[in-house]
Amino acid sequence: MTIRVVVADDQELVRSGFAMILDAQPDIEVVAEAANGTQAVDAVRRTRPEVALLDIRMPLMDGIEACRAISSESDCRTVMLTTFDSDEYVYDALHAGASGFLLKDVRRDDLVHAVRVVAAGDSLLAPSVARRLIAEYTARPAVPGVRASERLDVLTARERETLLHLARGLSNAEIAGALVVSEHTVKTHVGNVLSKLGLRDRIQAVICAYESGLVAPSPEGEAALHSPVQARGRPAADRPPG
Repeated sequence: MTIRVVVADDQELVRSGFAMILDAQPDIEVVAEAANGTQAVDAVRRTRPEVALLDIRMPLMDGIEACRAISSESDCRTVMLTTFDSDEYVYDALHAGASGFLLKDVRRDDLVHAVRVVAAGDSLLAPSVARRLIAEYTARPAVPGVRASERLDVLTARERETLLHLARGLSNAEIAGALVVSEHTVKTHVGNVLSKLGLRDRIQAVICAYESGLVAPSPEGEAALHSPVQARGRPAADRPPG
């Protein structure tokens, strides 16, 4: 199956560069390019792609608003691309429905890999973004009077265990080993967790686990997310010089 992609960035050279990289792949087709968020939303409506790559800072409508519009009215999955990795952008993007968040210095192979992973229904974060995400939860004070844990009451005991392992960054195979069940059973549990909690993907499941208090971040603020990009090696920005 060919993965149809819309690429949106207000810088023409950046936009065309990403489009050329993706279009060179036998299983990926760039069906539209957009210079702002409004054009991106229109392009998604018109071409119905599987994935949209959205720059954060764009005129007329920024990438966050475009992501929110796309997520609310289609099954298209979004990957946010930016030169910035501030917490504000991370949280805004994830809560808008983004399935991935990458910095623009991402390697060519990792960009292609990200599109394939997100199109397949999974999620990913750049390693530096994952670290900041978990560190932020570590620093957050408890909010009195809020019982977010009640949201998890709809889950069975096994589904809660599955969510716990998801939040700790385990893959399906690792969860299967921990629960002594098959990967197929784990996939069923994961699907039930997402469906019952109204979540789009594993990233939102991790956020839900932390917000509900099911998982407490480590004192070191280490990331509890295993991203496909991280598994393939750190991007250039994270590698030591030389």
